[in-house]
Amino acid sequence: MRISLLAGMVAGLVLFSGPAWAASGIAQAGLSGATGGRVAVQKCAIPQIREGSVASLKSFHRAMAACADRFWAARFAAAGLTYTSPEVTITTGSDSVCGKITSNGAQYCPGQRTIVIRIMKHDLGDPFRMNIAHSVAHEWGHHVQQLIGVLDAQNALYWPASDGARALLSHRLEMQAECFAGVFYSATLESINPGIEWDDWIDAVRRADESKIHGKPRNLAFWQDRGYRGGATGFCNTWTATTSKVT
Repeated sequence: MRISLLAGMVAGLVLFSGPAWAASGIAQAGLSGATGGRVAVQKCAIPQIREGSVASLKSFHRAMAACADRFWAARFAAAGLTYTSPEVTITTGSDSVCGKITSNGAQYCPGQRTIVIRIMKHDLGDPFRMNIAHSVAHEWGHHVQQLIGVLDAQNALYWPASDGARALLSHRLEMQAECFAGVFYSATLESINPGIEWDDWIDAVRRADESKIHGKPRNLAFWQDRGYRGGATGFCNTWTATTSKVT
């Protein structure tokens, strides 16, 4: 009941702004602009990463942020929607405008509309480009959700919900952000130069450790790949997807 209500709330918010959403394999016109056919490649200047160099990682993150910002600004403009850029903070510490960064290297703070990226020790020792790039792409997906009203709609149902319902709401939110990241990659992967073939990357996502907040890796892989291959946000309606696709 709550999920059905949220799906209606999200659809209403997005339709009011312009986009139309579908859970089926056929994307609808809207935020993504024209769907189907060849995705226009976006060229971004993403620098190399030097192992052990904080300055190098900061440069990489800034370049990724500029790339994501340009991509989503163009998508919103094509849909006739207002786009505002998030603030981006890159730090080596654990304190941020979001509070303590405790669980991972990046997070989105909706109240401040800020993406905080923490450079972790394992990133310095093993700077795998696609892992590091994904911290920007995924969190930018949450910013898109903020701009189109999805985060507010989810919050309205999250706090009064049971633990089980909260977990499902969280999974739907996170998997949509994964799908939005895939949409971004559909136009920019060549510039990112990830150091891994797409199918191998998706296989690695599928075999990752399970996250209580994000859900099963196989479903995260499914939604990220769906966004990448669809190249449009209309492929990313996790809110009316079956429970088996988002748990």
